[in-house]
Amino acid sequence: MNDSFEGHLCVVFALEHYNPLGQIRSFGEMGIYPVYISVKRRYEVATKSKYISKLHQVDSVEEGYELLIREYGNFDKDHLPYIVFSDDRSVGYFDLRYDEWKEKFIAFNAGRQGRINEFMDKYNIQQLAKKHGFNVLNSYVISKSDPIPMGLRYPIITKDISPNSGNWKSDVFICQDEVELKVAIGKIASPTIMVQHFVDKKNEMALEGYTINHANEMQIVTQMTWKYLIQGYYSPYHDVTMFTDKEMEAKLLAMFKEIGFEGIFEVEFLIDKDDTFYFMETNFRASAWNPTGLVAGMPLAYLWVKGMSNGHIEASDRKYFEDFTSMSEIIDYGKRVEGGMISLPEWLRDFKEAKCTYIYNAKDRVPWDEACRNWEKFK
Repeated sequence: MNDSFEGHLCVVFALEHYNPLGQIRSFGEMGIYPVYISVKRRYEVATKSKYISKLHQVDSVEEGYELLIREYGNFDKDHLPYIVFSDDRSVGYFDLRYDEWKEKFIAFNAGRQGRINEFMDKYNIQQLAKKHGFNVLNSYVISKSDPIPMGLRYPIITKDISPNSGNWKSDVFICQDEVELKVAIGKIASPTIMVQHFVDKKNEMALEGYTINHANEMQIVTQMTWKYLIQGYYSPYHDVTMFTDKEMEAKLLAMFKEIGFEGIFEVEFLIDKDDTFYFMETNFRASAWNPTGLVAGMPLAYLWVKGMSNGHIEASDRKYFEDFTSMSEIIDYGKRVEGGMISLPEWLRDFKEAKCTYIYNAKDRVPWDEACRNWEKFK
């Protein structure tokens, strides 16, 4: 069993979820069994993977960080461990302590302490996207105590200004008028809110990729669009295709270069009824959809480590693949079968035809068995 890439220990550090499961499998199917530092949540799934060389379970990101420093912070400078993340809390915490660990580990960063947090702010990243030529929906940033801005164009959607400032999807409200907005503000946990004109979208698009050497190079491995839409929520069933838009790729590379980011990322776009693309946000970590890269022959966690080690992205790491579908199976079952959208036989057909599923994996069955035993906790 190998836990390293060319002598560099590989560590997955994450809040427990099926998101880090994808990264663990990304390493595991390439022959690397990573260390997994799991921050406990209400269920376990990634912890059950057969590809873990050593498991640490902790109660908080802070505790995990201290464990990482204590147990793995003393390697020589030629064999520093690689650390990969799949949640905003861990990325944000490490970014604010970059100067403490930068000589001990190789992890997602933007070359300066606090730089990633600066662009985890939705308003800041959208203004940067606008600077680099992307369409961006008009938005305002307010505190909960501020008066509601005059001249808002309704309907509007509310969002936490940062993924670490509130309750994520629970703070998303679609408001038809000022009365509904005032009620929503009373329920939102985040002290700072972004309000934005809500577009009756045609679809959404997500791009999964990575950058190396502070965005000297970038590779986008998969492009995803939603098979159906859920208002105010993400879709768990997707069409996955190759990304071919060179103009968009150049703009994104320029954005990441300005930030100085090196790591795994996801970029999200809204597609309007007239096929206009609007930049929405960037996640500076692996998203839940990262297994699409593994199915496409481009395992994100492994390729990022390989690229950082080699100093470049090899031509052979860019694969061509046929279109396929992916499914977050438990959430999709809840939305479509329990929600009355389709029958169980119809869902089973889609499940069997999906080339990528996020928990079920014939090579690594125990996480799926655990999920089936604790089905309700995953919704």
